[in-house]
Amino acid sequence: MSGRYALFRWSPTFAALPGFPVDQQPHWNIAPGASVLIQRRLDGELSLARARWGLTPPWLTDMTRTPAHARAETLADQPMFREPFAQRRCLMPANGFYEWRGSVRKRPYWLTSGEGTTLYMAAIWEAYPVQEQVWLSCAMVTQAAMNQRRPLLLDVAGQAAWLDAETPLARLHELLAQPPAVLRERALANLVNDPSLDAPQCLTPA
Repeated sequence: MSGRYALFRWSPTFAALPGFPVDQQPHWNIAPGASVLIQRRLDGELSLARARWGLTPPWLTDMTRTPAHARAETLADQPMFREPFAQRRCLMPANGFYEWRGSVRKRPYWLTSGEGTTLYMAAIWEAYPVQEQVWLSCAMVTQAAMNQRRPLLLDVAGQAAWLDAETPLARLHELLAQPPAVLRERALANLVNDPSLDAPQCLTPA
């Protein structure tokens, strides 16, 4: 399961999108529960917003049960995910994500489409009120890949379809069932295992 990812580099075009936080900092070790950037299409325009990584519907009373992931295979059927999938789709931008492998001692790996590139991971979002303020939350959509679960990564056409409120359901199911993306990977030292470390050292090669 992809429980961590990084967003430490972005283009001027990305930073010019409405909603890009003026205080946005680079992050190398983003975990569930963190405040993350999501990209949405609102009123026909791409925009960014901060959201808590852990889907929080307005009706939820147990705040310990906020899923960070939603399986692509059951996304359209699960009660917690069904409505956001139909009405509130977004993207979680990243430079890459981490994967742990091994039966005895797990080794972290860094996966990306290439240095300097941006991945766009399919996600869903919810708004939840706290007193007089409304907060956003999100869950990453994952798919089965090589005995792991990885983020559902979308190309440019897939991103446009995912964010378009008018995209037919059949097309969305095509995206959910598409083959996993081919990625570059490298083994890492164990520094990223420390969730409190949020620095370039997370990418130290093994």
